[in-house]
Amino acid sequence: MIHKIAVIIGSTRPSRVGDKVAEWYVNKLANVKDAQLEIIDLLSENLPFLNEPSPASSGQYSLDRTKKWSEKIDSFDAFVWVTPEYNHSAPASLTNAISYLNKEWQRKPVALVSYGSMGGVRAAEHLRAIAGELYMADIRPQVAIRLLWEMFDDAGDIRSDLIWGDPKEQINELLWRSDALKSARQG
Repeated sequence: MIHKIAVIIGSTRPSRVGDKVAEWYVNKLANVKDAQLEIIDLLSENLPFLNEPSPASSGQYSLDRTKKWSEKIDSFDAFVWVTPEYNHSAPASLTNAISYLNKEWQRKPVALVSYGSMGGVRAAEHLRAIAGELYMADIRPQVAIRLLWEMFDDAGDIRSDLIWGDPKEQINELLWRSDALKSARQG
């Protein structure tokens, strides 16, 4: 069974490195069987601060951009949230994109790839709470990249000595959960 996995870049800042982190992650997993990874860049999604008149839990979306976002997210089996740490938390751009929807996230697994001075672990912990509220299954194995300003070597690759966690271990757990939850959703 092929699992569609969205790798969502959480930062929209002009000087961000989230796009490079997401590309690195997807490249590390290029040969993983049963996983179809797609990068979603929030910078391209046109999601201003949430302005739907009804709460996301109602599923009543009135804006075309929300309907488009809903269809896109609903089409995935699992997610990887790539997040920097801003002020000991996740960026507003990512939490806003998550908050636009509700049922589209439910009963699907999510893995966290974080980066920042301490590996972005505090942002990841905040996102775990959000995932729990949305009935998502967050994956315990985390990939964290520390020392943001030193993370790249001269060739532009992420330095392996700054990475905590293993993307392959993480994706294997994500696929296992995705398989179990997809079967449960269909049954």
